Amino acid sequence: MADDFGDVYARLRGIMLEAAPAMTINRDEPGGLELRTPGIDPKTKQPGWFGTISIKKGYVAFHLIRLYFEPDLAADISPALAKRKQGKTCFNFKKLDSALLEELSALASRCAAD
Repeated sequence: MADDFGDVYARLRGIMLEAAPAMTINRDEPGGLELRTPGIDPKTKQPGWFGTISIKKGYVAFHLIRLYFEPDLAADISPALAKRKQGKTCFNFKKLDSALLEELSALASRCAAD
């Protein structure tokens, strides 16, 4: 089923890269993108995590790590986007939905803003 998620992954990848141009690409390969922040995490002494996208067996996962520390950034998301949320930082998609992806793009931009 993961082969069916190529278009979803490509669109989510574009959203994350557009929303976070100041972030550093740590990994960018088919089915997986990791972005790091320019700042150094005091615990690990490495650049902090901004977000990841990965193709899983049943969905494409879009993680915005800042939501773990600042959940209020997602306080006003729509019920439809909230249904896609798993845990504190992850949104799962199986198909493209323009309205939800626009909302996700705005949320990613808020997470990238300082």
